Amino acid sequence: MQTVIQVITSGRGSLREKIMNDSQLGRFDLIPTEHMRPGRPHGWAKIHSEDAHGAINLEWHARSGTLICRVVTKSGNKPNSIIGDFIDYLLARHQSRILAIHIMRR
Repeated sequence: MQTVIQVITSGRGSLREKIMNDSQLGRFDLIPTEHMRPGRPHGWAKIHSEDAHGAINLEWHARSGTLICRVVTKSGNKPNSIIGDFIDYLLARHQSRILAIHIMRR
């Protein structure tokens, strides 16, 4: 199953970059695992949860100020735990920049 989280932001700078460089990410059981690997397009990153199954692929769209987050789980695992950790993190650390959060199932 795949779930897409769309985060509409205000302000300047990449929210993806701020997330990946945030030293407090571990407090929310989230671990940055990949970031700007050579040969991949710019503006993407991947995080995993320490406890929950799955991963979140982050892609930043600078022109629209939108962070697209694709939550991917395998083997029938439900995405609710990793989504909860990620939304908790966003609202705790970046609430002032967030205009809207949309969660869609695919």
